[in-house]
Amino acid sequence: MKDQEKIITVVNTHAEAEAVIKTLQNAQFDVSNISILGKGYHSEENVAGFYNTGDRVKTWGTTGALWGGLWGALFGAGMFWLPGVGALMVAGPIVSTVVGAIEGAVVTGGLGAVGGALASIGIPKDSIVKYNAAIKADKYLVIVHGDAEAMVKAKAILADHELEHLTA
Repeated sequence: MKDQEKIITVVNTHAEAEAVIKTLQNAQFDVSNISILGKGYHSEENVAGFYNTGDRVKTWGTTGALWGGLWGALFGAGMFWLPGVGALMVAGPIVSTVVGAIEGAVVTGGLGAVGGALASIGIPKDSIVKYNAAIKADKYLVIVHGDAEAMVKAKAILADHELEHLTA
């Protein structure tokens, strides 16, 4: 992912994140080039959880439908409890990068595990600070990556969304 171009969209709700991903899917964009990061759940009066039942992830709680659907559509998924962030849900190819950042303690410059993961895929430090703050503010990052041709297609599909296009 580091050597690929990226488009990052910050959305306010899990419904908006799901809409961005469904828009890309419906336009035949390769979902193996999409990742999402966001908080998994918050304190609720009802139980919230995620569990694996073989080839499907079952979920419940207010954001269960989002994460269950995304975990089935995107390649790779994980939930991590991070100090200062809480439960971070990650789906897509960025999962292995987040795992590497956590396991390898790529926590440099006070950016934390999320910042370390974003830095390792080539996101500039000033953008990392913005994205880290967005996640802490309960927003979601939808990251689309690929070659220049794929980014042209993604930008056209997501023309109605605010995007940041980062080149490798």
